[in-house]
Amino acid sequence: MSQLSDEQAKAYWQRNLALMVKLLVIWFVVSFGFGIILVDVLNQIQLGGYKLGFWFAQQGSIYVFVGLIFYYTKKMGDLDREFKVEED
Repeated sequence: MSQLSDEQAKAYWQRNLALMVKLLVIWFVVSFGFGIILVDVLNQIQLGGYKLGFWFAQQGSIYVFVGLIFYYTKKMGDLDREFKVEED
């Protein structure tokens, strides 16, 4: 693991924060937007016999959240390699 200069550390942290904000916005839109605000509109669509709004409120937001965790892990691994701070 290499030591980052202050400028590199700041750039690394900014990229990390930008990624987290983007993923949290996606999670918020899926969980709050699709599961609560747009539930009536989405309930007009069926998914496997269930109303889509109900599905997002009960399961969809959880699936998206788990997917976002894997995506974050991959992107942070890429970012660590780019800044040469990956773990051995």
